[in-house]
Amino acid sequence: MSPPARRESLAQLEALIAALKAKGIVSEEELAARQASTDRASPETGARMVARAWLDPEYRALLLRDGAQAAERMGVSMAGAPPLGVLEDTAARHHLVVCTLCSCYPRAVLGYPPHWYKSFAYRSRAVRDPRGVLAEWGTVLPEGMEIRVVDSTADYRWMVLPMRPAGTEGWSEDQLAAIVTRDALVGVALPQQPAAAAA
Repeated sequence: MSPPARRESLAQLEALIAALKAKGIVSEEELAARQASTDRASPETGARMVARAWLDPEYRALLLRDGAQAAERMGVSMAGAPPLGVLEDTAARHHLVVCTLCSCYPRAVLGYPPHWYKSFAYRSRAVRDPRGVLAEWGTVLPEGMEIRVVDSTADYRWMVLPMRPAGTEGWSEDQLAAIVTRDALVGVALPQQPAAAAA
């Protein structure tokens, strides 16, 4: 976005906020609370949701049925956020999340999107050549595995529930969450393998 376009966009945003505040639809305190909530958001939240799903079948079912409600159960406010869908990886299917139009991203549970997620190169190539894009990240999947590319939109956001790595039996939620990266939560990477399993 060019500097003049950015200035115009910011001016429009400020005008919209002023109008909403003037009509009593939103208050300065509510805006500040929402901004603070967004600033606190982190991929660690999504990683903890995945770790809990790996350990707790009831929570896993909730996560797959209603991601927003599962996030709320973890103490994350989803008020005003689009619905959150969760895509379960299996031995036969891997999911890759992309926003083909801009940078729609589940910020409440993953924080701000990385720069590469917003890039035109990723947005276009992930759809045309997902296997090639994944290989560039070092994520090489078995030849027969289906790669399903899912478009995150303004109306519906997505994150991935990756497969739990072998060799993590008996691990705590903290240990499991530590091997789930932001990149695994959108499908460009896999959870980090335990040292023994990777050897």
